[in-house]
Amino acid sequence: MSSTSAMSNPAASFEPYRRRLLGLAYRMLGSMADAEDAVQETYLRWHAADRDRVSDPRAFLMTTTTRICLDMLTSARARREEYVGPWLPEPVLDTAALAPDCRTELAEDLSIALLLILDQLSPLERAAFLLHDVFDFSFREVATALERSEAACRQLAARARVHVRTARPRGATSPQARSGGIDARHAQLLSAFRAATQAGDLRAMTQFLASDVRIVSDGGGKVRAALEVIEGADRAARFLVGVTRKHPGTWWREDFTLRFATINGMPGVIVDAPEGPVQTTAFEIEGDVIRALYIVRNLEKLRHLAPARHESAPE
Repeated sequence: MSSTSAMSNPAASFEPYRRRLLGLAYRMLGSMADAEDAVQETYLRWHAADRDRVSDPRAFLMTTTTRICLDMLTSARARREEYVGPWLPEPVLDTAALAPDCRTELAEDLSIALLLILDQLSPLERAAFLLHDVFDFSFREVATALERSEAACRQLAARARVHVRTARPRGATSPQARSGGIDARHAQLLSAFRAATQAGDLRAMTQFLASDVRIVSDGGGKVRAALEVIEGADRAARFLVGVTRKHPGTWWREDFTLRFATINGMPGVIVDAPEGPVQTTAFEIEGDVIRALYIVRNLEKLRHLAPARHESAPE
């Protein structure tokens, strides 16, 4: 098929870029639902465009998606001001499906820690950093996408880069761009930690936790969750034992099952009810200790996850 005939078919010419666009939009917005909306809007604009006059479809589509995401971030930030409790990005299992077609340092990193850092940047800083450092755009292309000078885009990306390097966890679990289960070493650690939690053994639990461990739980005001970040091994252990004992019907039911999964490239556990996933927990692990637990309980953020296929975490 010639390039001219390929461009005449909007769906066929768009499809090779869909994964890259979805990866960009998810990193910009922290929401798969919003990312899919942004990519769909990009497709509609591609469908309506005079495609024969587009010399670089990649640049056109990435620029379009970036601008749509920047517009969406304005309303998203307004909603965030009313959000109840800590905010976490929607968890994703198949990070390979969102990886850019390049080999930059951060190409495969979709860790929650990184997404939270990106969320602290200004929208333009986030866009400049992602386009250049993750998706390998030249600063000339970034300048076109953001309608700023190259010098301004270099400054935006540089500020973002400093922030990311300062705040990004060192030596924590390397992101794994794959879906499915977790490796045996992490599965053993999480199984032992789960057993200590169920037994209410605070001493054993704290041995698995870094002294400055953090628990971030996102219920969005819709389900029970901590309304503040829990910090420190002792507080974290007591919190986990407390919710297990004090609210068994809220945090756990007899018809719930557990399964191990890779969540945003990190070892994790999904809690399934018969109607579908009701909680994900991603663990940031450094060596043999847990540095952070990211718990998503807001059901609106779990709707896109596939239901269990009858496998559960080992006892």
